[in-house]
Amino acid sequence: MAEAREGPGRRGKRAGAEEPAEAERAGWRRRSFQPAVEPRGATVLHDTVSTHPQPLPARQFDTRTTEPISFFLSGLEDLLAWQPNSNDDFNVSAVPLAKRQPPLHSKRPRTLVCHDMRGGYLEDRFIQGSATRNPYVFYHWQYIDIFVYFSHHTITIPPVCWTNAAHRNGVPVLGTFITEWTDGERLCEAFLAGGEEAYHAVSKQLAHIAQHYRFDGWLVNIENTLSAAAVRNLPHFLRHLTVQVHSAVPGGLVIWYDSVLQNGTLRWQNELNEENRVFFDACDGLFTNYNWKEEHLERTRRLAGLRHTDIYVGIDVFARGDVIGGGFDTDKSLHLIRQHSLSAAIFAPGWVYEHLGEENFLHNENKFWGLLAKYLHMHSICTLPLTTSFSLGMGTSRFLAGKEEEASPWYDLSAQEIQPLYLEHEGRLSISCCLQDAWYGGSSLRVQGTIPPNEEHVAIRLFSLQMPAPPKLFLTLVYKLEGPHLNKFAVALELSTCDSGTCHEGNITSLPEPNGRHQPQFLPTPPPGLAKLLTACNHSSYGWTSRCYELDLQDCTLRDLSLLVSLHQRSPQEMPFTCLLGEVRVLDAASMVASPPQVQSLTASQLWWREGPEAEQLSLSLTLRWAFPPNRASCFRILSQGARCRRGQTPPQFLGLAHTCLYRAVGLVVPRPVAGQSCGLELLVEPVLRDESPVDPDRWGWLTLVYSEPGGATSRDGH
Repeated sequence: MAEAREGPGRRGKRAGAEEPAEAERAGWRRRSFQPAVEPRGATVLHDTVSTHPQPLPARQFDTRTTEPISFFLSGLEDLLAWQPNSNDDFNVSAVPLAKRQPPLHSKRPRTLVCHDMRGGYLEDRFIQGSATRNPYVFYHWQYIDIFVYFSHHTITIPPVCWTNAAHRNGVPVLGTFITEWTDGERLCEAFLAGGEEAYHAVSKQLAHIAQHYRFDGWLVNIENTLSAAAVRNLPHFLRHLTVQVHSAVPGGLVIWYDSVLQNGTLRWQNELNEENRVFFDACDGLFTNYNWKEEHLERTRRLAGLRHTDIYVGIDVFARGDVIGGGFDTDKSLHLIRQHSLSAAIFAPGWVYEHLGEENFLHNENKFWGLLAKYLHMHSICTLPLTTSFSLGMGTSRFLAGKEEEASPWYDLSAQEIQPLYLEHEGRLSISCCLQDAWYGGSSLRVQGTIPPNEEHVAIRLFSLQMPAPPKLFLTLVYKLEGPHLNKFAVALELSTCDSGTCHEGNITSLPEPNGRHQPQFLPTPPPGLAKLLTACNHSSYGWTSRCYELDLQDCTLRDLSLLVSLHQRSPQEMPFTCLLGEVRVLDAASMVASPPQVQSLTASQLWWREGPEAEQLSLSLTLRWAFPPNRASCFRILSQGARCRRGQTPPQFLGLAHTCLYRAVGLVVPRPVAGQSCGLELLVEPVLRDESPVDPDRWGWLTLVYSEPGGATSRDGH
């Protein structure tokens, strides 16, 4: 991992050390380095230490630490010279865009978020995460339709962590193509004022970049005046770019920012009108400037006609200029926009973080989006499995199965999981993030509320669903009750289905549920064939309780997943409760029979040796690559079993998470071999499947790197 803005936060992490002689005499069982006893599919590599390695490309790797980083392109020459290569692989999103309802092309007014923070490429540029305390995160994905990563670099390629997090929650991501000032005029003249070959080359490159890095299109922002020749070709460029993006990226988008007029003048219109309509007609949408009044909305709605939801009316949350709303009054802007059935573009919602500060960010973020909630349209998940531990992709510690695995801050948006609906219910119920305790990752979901007097239970909606229910569902829940009256409450999951005369629970002779609400049957022990998957049923660990359920449905459509908090005995008084949710899974039983695949072809490359930090130590960085079937794993845990110059074994140590089939281990501290000796470093790749079922270690990837000084022998026992 990396320190914010600087480099590795895990520098000097020990990959193992010599075991004490006393332990060896005590007869501890250790695994030999000999390939004959390695697990199935293990790899053994040999390398000679060289502390003068070849430098890695500065565009894709931090020059000080060799950590992989996200990057932008500067200028036309950079753009036209770009070609994909293997060093780009860290920047390619491995998370496909999740399906959800309604789809983006529906005629419901949409919400676009344009992220602009301090020039961009801050801590989020570190692809494998950073040791950042109190970072900025976005997690209200269920309320938005499009995410734009904005910076003032000519070609802003979204950092892959944002694409991964957004795609996991069903939100497409756009990069930014921007030209500004005198340099922008020169750039536009170079590719727009000539023949079509020039602007075709630019549009093809932009489409190819989006396709290669697997994001979803571009916001085009020409904020400089144009010559008559350049502006004449601009609509043709936009149209060609849109066609190219649609062809290269399924569901791809090109959106034009309200700036230049059809005569080449730079003058923001704050609306759609005849001066800028030619650009709107050439692409998928218009993002208006921010200084509009209600009459601008009225004219825009009339002129847009059937394409009114392709108009994204700009809202600057920083309230710069003559604007309506902004800050915690952004709902005033959104209210007017929705009255005219237009879409909205919320610019720089990071105001919450930048203006109000880091310490109370999560509270203020929920307040900001809570004020907008009535004007935002909710989205529904429409595929299974649905599995989440609610991690925001950051934390003050890292947890595994309820136990604190690392007590240090971390930030990795690629590790953010599917996020729920963050709703408040008339002040009685609230959902927020808890960083102090978690089942997996860095956070859990805190659900707080009250059960009214003489009521038996309350249901808190976590997810909106819209999908046909499979015949049999398995559900799992990990939770922890807090407070003084734990034994008075029961916690369970509830599924609701859409009204249908044919929807039945259980076998076909069962009566339909009158209200479409189903409490799955408690499963004290899993079926024999699923014992490994549901291994935690009816267990407690570190204060967390695990429960498993099953539900048989016929001809039903799933609508909502809710948490049901009940009283064992009704009370004449209001009963407050606090429940932490550590994990929720909704699984199609039919998809759970396949055995986990094997990690294959694990190799190491780009080895980077350095002296120290101590005289008898070396620092090693290397890139691991492996093969695994696509879309089967949500991530991979990278572990070290230690580096040793004698036979022995140390407990596995967590190094980091990979979100694609490669990982760069940085700054591993290993013992220096003496003359005539070889040492070995053992690295493991553990797949975490999408349904979170366990994978036996013999299906992990195992790699042993045997290393020695130049001219050294190959004995690994020091003899």
